[in-house]
Formats: sequence, structure tokens, C-alpha cells
Amino acid sequence: MVYKLQAKLREARGDKSRTVQDLPAVIYGAEKDSQALSLGTSEFVKLYEAAGESSLIDLVIDGKEDGKVLVQDVQLDPLSGRIIHVDLRRINMNKPMTATVELHFIGESPAVKASGGTLVRTLEEVEVECLPKDLVSHIDVDLAVLATFDDMVKIKDLKLPEGIQIINPHAEDLVVKATPAMTEEEIKKMEEEAAAMDVSKIEDVKEKKVEEGEEGAVATEGGDKKEEKKEEKKDK
Repeated sequence: MVYKLQAKLREARGDKSRTVQDLPAVIYGAEKDSQALSLGTSEFVKLYEAAGESSLIDLVIDGKEDGKVLVQDVQLDPLSGRIIHVDLRRINMNKPMTATVELHFIGESPAVKASGGTLVRTLEEVEVECLPKDLVSHIDVDLAVLATFDDMVKIKDLKLPEGIQIINPHAEDLVVKATPAMTEEEIKKMEEEAAAMDVSKIEDVKEKKVEEGEEGAVATEGGDKKEEKKEEKKDK
């Protein structure tokens, strides 16, 4: 799928460049100078939801084609959660690049389906290296291979599109496996251990307060003795 993003060169800085319709951005990379841009807020949000951070985007600045870019980073407002700033990275189509690619878990685990187990997913994305033309938006993880609770999928087991190499994490790192459902006894034991930990934390806090109180009392007593000595000297 082809993604295209319209942008304008931006002169205003800071909050002055940020409105409901306009979203401040910066573009850099490919051995070119960085530029401040202004994006249409609604247009970018729709494109970002579809393209994410691992799809090449055709950038158009002030009506002129400006090559391929990736969404490198988005800054969110901590209160509203809306996007307030965007970083775009220029891509040299002739050089290998790195990017973060999502993992899509497809199918169903026979072990989970037959025995009511639980899927344990340890990764949601990986870092890849490839030529820009080979970049994909996601990598599929087939859950159908998890026929038993002894089966697992590691990085080295993933079927990668041609030209893609995973550089992080390590080939032996776990991606997903199926585990048996917990018994009532195991759940009860886990709850008891959690409760015991909470009680120990409360006791530690109480002991600390007692110790602090004792130290304060010693300090006060020492201060009182100093004051008594001062009074004795005055009397003499």
C-alpha cells in the first residue's frame, strides 16, 4: 500500500505552531539538514493509524515530492493522549536501514484450544535491518505450531520475508509459548504469597517508623543535655 503525507515548511516555533488543525513536526536524516514542518492533524492521525512506524511514506512538502520517510517518533500530551509533535526520518533508498516492526500473532494454538492453556507472549515487536524496498509493516507469528505445552516459538523460528534480518533481540530469545492453565491450588498459593509479601511490607514500614522515632528521641535527649550544660555554665 502507498502512503502519502502532505506537509508545509514551518516558520513558527513552540506552541505558536500547534493548533487544532496544525501539528508541528521535524524531518531529518539521509545526510540532509533538518527542517521544521507543519502537518494536518487529522490527516496525520489517520495515516499513522494505518501506516504505523514501519511503513514507508511518500512525503510532499509545499506541493513538491521530497522522497520517502518513516515516522520515527510521536510525542503525546500526557493528559489528553493526543499527538502534539512528530519526528520524521528521511530514508535513503539505496542504503540498508533499521526499523522497528510489529509482530502479528495469527492462527490458534492447539494446546490452548484443547487444554485451556494460556498464551505467554514475551515480544510484541522486533528491530530489523533491510533495504528500504524490502521493509514490511509486520511479521506474522503462526500460533498453530504450539501443539503442546513444550512447544515454543523463538526469534530463529520466525519466517521472515526475503531481504529482512532481525538484529534485535537475539535468535534464541522467546517470542511466544503456551502454558497450562493454573489450578485452584496454584492460584490460592499465589494469592497467599502475595498477601504475605504485603504484610511483610507493612511490618517493614512499622519497624522503620519505630527506628526513626527512637533516633528522634535520642537526638532530642542529646539536645536537652546540651541545653542543661549551657544553663549550668550561665549559673556559674
